Amino acid sequence: MLVAGFPAGPFGTNCYIVATEAGSECVVVDPGMGAGDGIAEIVREHKLKPVAILVTHGHADHTFSVTPVAGTYDATAYIHPLDRGLLIDPTPAHGPDIVQLLGRGYSYAEPDNVVEIGDGAELQLAGLDFIVDHTPGHTNGSITFRTPFDQNEISQVMFSGDFLFAGSIGRTDLPGGDHATMLRSLRDKILPLADDVVVLPGHGEQTSIGRERAYNPYLQDLI
Repeated sequence: MLVAGFPAGPFGTNCYIVATEAGSECVVVDPGMGAGDGIAEIVREHKLKPVAILVTHGHADHTFSVTPVAGTYDATAYIHPLDRGLLIDPTPAHGPDIVQLLGRGYSYAEPDNVVEIGDGAELQLAGLDFIVDHTPGHTNGSITFRTPFDQNEISQVMFSGDFLFAGSIGRTDLPGGDHATMLRSLRDKILPLADDVVVLPGHGEQTSIGRERAYNPYLQDLI
C-alpha cells in the first residue's frame, strides 16, 4: 500500500493520498486549505488517479479544497450527512470568524458528486477497503476511516481526522462540539481496537492505538 501525506495550509492540516500501488487509482483524505498543489505533486510523482475524497469532518481546514480537487480529478466526495451542509457553509461549525479565516471573496460550494456515509459503512474505493466509524464529539458528523494494512505487524491504518491525536483528542469547544459525546465516542470506537492499529491524525505526528491507550490521558481516564 502507498500512503503519502503532507501538512497543508496555515493550520498544518494533514492531507493523505492512499493507493494500492504507484500507477493506480487513489483516495484523498481531507484536502484542506492549500492542499491542491501538494496533491498534484504526489499524483504526478506516483502516476496516480484520484477517484474519491474522504472527509473526516466538515471544518474548513479539512474541507477547503474538497470541491476544487473533486472537480480537477472528477472524484466523488464521501462525508457524514450531519456535516455535509458545512461544505456549503462552514459558519455553523466555526462561528462568524470563519469569514476572516477564508476571506470575504471565498464562495462556498459542494462537489458535483457527494455520497453520504454513516456508522459501519464499508467502502470499496480504488482497490482499497474502508470501514467508517461515526465518532461525534468534535463535530456532529465526525467520522474515521480504517483500512487493512497487514504489513510490518500493522493490522489497520486509521485516518482519524480531529478525533484522536498523538497524546490528545480533538477540541470540543467549537459549535457542534460536545465533550461528553467525545468521551463516549472514544470509549466505544477507540478502546475496542487492537494496539497495532496505526493512527494517521488530522494534525501532528502519527501514533498507534497501543501508544494512545498507554499514554493518552483522555483514554487512560476512560480505562
